[in-house]
Amino acid sequence: MSPTKKTASASDGTAILARLRADKVRWVQLFYTDVFGGYNQVDVPLATLDADSFTSGVPKLDGSSVRGFREIYESDMLLVPDPRTLATIPWNPEAGGTVRFICDVRIGGSYEPYDHDPRGVARRAEQVLADAGYDQSYWGPEIEYFIFDSIELVPSAQGVRDPWAGAGYLLHQSEAPWESGPQGNTIRFKEGYHRTPPYDSTVGMRAEMSNILTDDFHLRMDAHHHEVATAAQAEINIHYDELVPTADHVQDIRYVIKNVAHRHGKVGCLMPKPIYGDNAIGMHTNQSIWSKGKNAFYDGNDKYAEVSQTCRYYVGGLLAHSRALCAITNPITNSYRRLVPGYEAPVFIAWSRANRSASVRIPFYLKGRPEVKRIEYRTPDSAANIYLTEAALALAGLDGIKRKTEPPAPVDENIYKLTPAQRRKLEIRELPGSLGEALDCIESDRAFLKPAFADSLVDTYIELKREEQLELNLRPHPYEFYRYFDV
Repeated sequence: MSPTKKTASASDGTAILARLRADKVRWVQLFYTDVFGGYNQVDVPLATLDADSFTSGVPKLDGSSVRGFREIYESDMLLVPDPRTLATIPWNPEAGGTVRFICDVRIGGSYEPYDHDPRGVARRAEQVLADAGYDQSYWGPEIEYFIFDSIELVPSAQGVRDPWAGAGYLLHQSEAPWESGPQGNTIRFKEGYHRTPPYDSTVGMRAEMSNILTDDFHLRMDAHHHEVATAAQAEINIHYDELVPTADHVQDIRYVIKNVAHRHGKVGCLMPKPIYGDNAIGMHTNQSIWSKGKNAFYDGNDKYAEVSQTCRYYVGGLLAHSRALCAITNPITNSYRRLVPGYEAPVFIAWSRANRSASVRIPFYLKGRPEVKRIEYRTPDSAANIYLTEAALALAGLDGIKRKTEPPAPVDENIYKLTPAQRRKLEIRELPGSLGEALDCIESDRAFLKPAFADSLVDTYIELKREEQLELNLRPHPYEFYRYFDV
């Protein structure tokens, strides 16, 4: 955390508790994020909290029960509510009024911040930025998702869901062209961008989500719209904020998407590539770093994209570490079904102005506006742990600044249409083609993470992700039966 940021105090806790008692709140939900981005909670009566809870923590976490946290012999941990994250849970009025806080995780007994707490990693990344002279950074991830009517796992013979006998899935969504019944309001593949009702079937649900995020979670909304794919692919944009608050906001957006969809009898899906043959969902991450009120990325004299040399070095760091970053920004096996040519997802490591086939894009809607100058890192998807993602991107960029890493020349053409020889000439490398390859990359290129990521966290992350990769590799795929059953 930057030295300029105010930390919680007992007096903050006293004021908040008095307010909650006056509002007749009965239950408090304490949220925290695990290593892989899962949002977890424990509910306690308001009377459980006192002013010291906001500094010393609440002893309600068994770290051995959270994947990637502690062993059974060292499992006592504390949840420290951040008073700035107070929000109302609107679908719990029957509980007598419920609020929630996002928490930091500390070690029981010592009260020390826990190295594997993703929010703690993000806080340390903020401190690294501050120590380098960048007292503020602004972040704006774009959250894409699908809303399905249902996702059905296909039972095997005799109706038994048996992984040894086989498995499959069925996606149902009224907009989709594969659905049976009337087809008048369907959206064809890749024709969903900014569609209006009746084709856009979830505009009302998006408005409900956005209103809840504004009214109850105190986010500042920028826009929501239907995205390119069929089957209710959508995007929610929030106003940029600093590193840790932005990550908190993303967790809230994911939480609200899933809960509002569920309350409508539907399924909010953030898996990157659920539909074969159509666009997947990414999490394009806009970012800028600031020093003493000035945007370090802006240079009005730069004729290419009004970017400073600092920005070019930052981009150079991102490009240099892009293959290793994929292990964090694209963390599941399904992520690599998105990173293929032809679906607006980045495949090639390059930068450019306004070019969506490059992995790093310099948005250039407005000229001569230092306050909006930023870069957009297009590789991440919504399966990523946003705290670790923002922290890793900041550290990669800072490493580029420290080493004065000059990026290759920008590429102002459709990279998908370049030949391999042309890409080699332009020094364009490819992102990893699988989770296993990405894990290999981060094992050999992890030093840039050291300022904020504990070695034990990176080791644990790689180990558990390799187990995921192995579990997929062990199982036959439905398409293999289609392709190879008659060999």
